[in-house]
Amino acid sequence: MSSPSLLVVGGGPSGSAAAYWLARAGHEVTLVEKKEYPRDKTCGDGLTPRAILQLIDMGFDFDVPTFHRVTGLRSYAGDSLMIEMEWPKHSRFPDWGGVIRRRDLDQQVAALAEKQGVQVRQKTEAKPVVANGLLVGVDLVSGGETERVRPEMVVIADGSLDRFGRQLGVTRRKDYPMGLAARGYYRSPRSADPFLESQLDLRDDTGATMPGYGWVFPLGDGTVNVGVGLLSTFKRWKHVNTTRMMNDYVRHGAPEYWDLGEHSQITKPEGGKLTMSFSKGPLIGPNWVVIGDAAGSINPWNGEGISYAYETGRLAARYVSEALAADDPTLLYRYRQHLEDEYGLYHKMARIFVKLIGNPSVMRTLAHVGLRNRPLMEWTLKVMANLLDEDEKGIGEMAYDMLAAMVRPLPVK
Repeated sequence: MSSPSLLVVGGGPSGSAAAYWLARAGHEVTLVEKKEYPRDKTCGDGLTPRAILQLIDMGFDFDVPTFHRVTGLRSYAGDSLMIEMEWPKHSRFPDWGGVIRRRDLDQQVAALAEKQGVQVRQKTEAKPVVANGLLVGVDLVSGGETERVRPEMVVIADGSLDRFGRQLGVTRRKDYPMGLAARGYYRSPRSADPFLESQLDLRDDTGATMPGYGWVFPLGDGTVNVGVGLLSTFKRWKHVNTTRMMNDYVRHGAPEYWDLGEHSQITKPEGGKLTMSFSKGPLIGPNWVVIGDAAGSINPWNGEGISYAYETGRLAARYVSEALAADDPTLLYRYRQHLEDEYGLYHKMARIFVKLIGNPSVMRTLAHVGLRNRPLMEWTLKVMANLLDEDEKGIGEMAYDMLAAMVRPLPVK
């Protein structure tokens, strides 16, 4: 094939979104995916209203049987405290979310990109060709054959490992938070539940507090996605066995009505690392841009990644289009500035917050206090899901000052 004008590396949420919006703007786009659809990804499978908006804008069909609509979040602290909250009304985002397996979601969004004219090449690995520190080409490896292409621009969307970007000098800030998570699938009589569920006070079989949270996300098809997550701000996080942590959650943390156990387990736990708070950089090169998990775009407040994968893919498509139209690659740097303007303060708040809850006793105390105060929890849901309305943004600045004062003299990054 002739060299594509634009090459997108990675066919997950961010890559497919970038390819979709670039093609919709009239560009010739090739999307390469190392695996073949449908392929599994370790993920909670939950979609917040931010993700739903992006899918609406791309014309996603929510009537497919693999999509289960949810109306809000149910949170627990131990066995005694529980609160159910519907997604808030918002001037921009819908007030509903959903759950769908990533194997189904990613395949369907890639198909939407293909309908826009994107050439989707599966079972194709992309390897950068670097000379004097510059990206001068890309080798596409498929079926044992290698083809070298020289696109005008490359959008890097190959996930948290970001093998492609690492060869261009993209690295992770180790002083920024990282997450660990594990998930598995179970059969459950409550699979049609309309709420996502989280357990904020995890305990092991001795009753000791564990550093993290657990979740059960209903898929509406007789099964649920069950998982646990923790943050690198917990001092001994590298020594935590997430599989054991998840088994403890299934046995002792999840409510009995889910009917979880060995008898209902469908898959064994699978784990992964979560790169957060735009911890990767640089995100821009002379002819390339990094998006999604490869950019570390996951929200530290709640571990949500799909929304920001779609959003960063769409933003990158906008600035790549502008740079090409003006024949001025320096316009790509507007992408990085837009990320700072859009998410900068929010992620500063998050980095302080995760330092606080890195202490399991603090996490437990905050959870028990919060679940007794509905207005506080409803506001917290808005913050953690990044659903504050425009007239509430000033509250965010005040919250940042409060959190910063709580952790002093810890350095604020």
